[in-house]
Amino acid sequence: MNVLVAPNALRGALSAPEAARAIQRGLLSTPRPPERIDLCPVADGGDGTAECLVAATGGTWRCLRVRGPLGDPVEARYGVLGDTAVIEMAEASGLRHVRRKDPLHASTFGTGELVRDAIAAGFRRIIVGLGGSATNDGGRGFAEALGWRFLDGSGRPLADGVLALEHLAHVESGPRLDAAIVGACDVDNPLTGAMGASAVFGPQKGADAAAVESLDAALARLAAAVSPQLASLPGAGAAGGLGFGLMAFAGARLEPGAELCLRAVGFAERARACDLVFTAEGRVDAQTARGKAPIAVARHAGAVPVVLLAGAAPPEAELGRLYAAGITAALPIAPGPLTLRASIAQTGELLADAAARAWRLFAAGRKA
Repeated sequence: MNVLVAPNALRGALSAPEAARAIQRGLLSTPRPPERIDLCPVADGGDGTAECLVAATGGTWRCLRVRGPLGDPVEARYGVLGDTAVIEMAEASGLRHVRRKDPLHASTFGTGELVRDAIAAGFRRIIVGLGGSATNDGGRGFAEALGWRFLDGSGRPLADGVLALEHLAHVESGPRLDAAIVGACDVDNPLTGAMGASAVFGPQKGADAAAVESLDAALARLAAAVSPQLASLPGAGAAGGLGFGLMAFAGARLEPGAELCLRAVGFAERARACDLVFTAEGRVDAQTARGKAPIAVARHAGAVPVVLLAGAAPPEAELGRLYAAGITAALPIAPGPLTLRASIAQTGELLADAAARAWRLFAAGRKA
């Protein structure tokens, strides 16, 4: 029997390629491992998207120093795939670059610098992965790096910080970008409101209830001044509203990141040659069914059963949406209660052991 191993990254613990190798180790440790194991790490627009696409296409990397989310310089890179640049916003504006979470002041300026560099280098197609952000600025910083200006009622530039958007009265356009830009999203949230960037993702970035309310009001002001219609589109709230910013300030279109990545790696064809697909996700929750990689894997696997190995998963009774979307089984990788610290430290071992257990059950079922 043949197995396709297509995990997403387990954020904070393993990259997608590392997760794939851990699952492979687990399968090979069983008495009768699969005859063939095809490693196919995937991504959904979040962390690991550029790595996934570079590996799938034999691309290279371009490195530079840009402004980090809180102003300090950071080393960032983006993928080069022929005439296409693949940028992860997290490389410049991600949580990985902050010691303290501060969504009121974090900026996407560095992401704009990456896009600016790619255009100057001659790339005419740019993919921007929207995930892992430390920011909630609606793409204001991104736009400023590209030459846009945000002014108050007196024509003065706004102060730094997201809350300064409450005083926004006029926006001066930047230069036209000579490139087609695609935003790869792993969520379908709008910019504002109960399911918007601030309400859903702000707390993950350090925003308390009062900050969430203020952030949402600031983004609503930005949308009213720039394009209220774009604010309601699916994905506008991705990466703290950078999805909106890409559309409004760069003329980008948004695509589900998982779909884009799976097409690039030829996933559907590879799945048809296998008897079972393994995928993995760090945390399985309500957001998983809203565009994350495991759902796209299940959709493209067709009739091939898909086992989802999860670092953290809800009770079985709450997994109905995943099963309805095509996941055959969702299994937590921990055999019992573990602290988050211990779980992260042992993720590779836990993932390998869970894959081995799942494979034994699957093989036993086929034999019966």
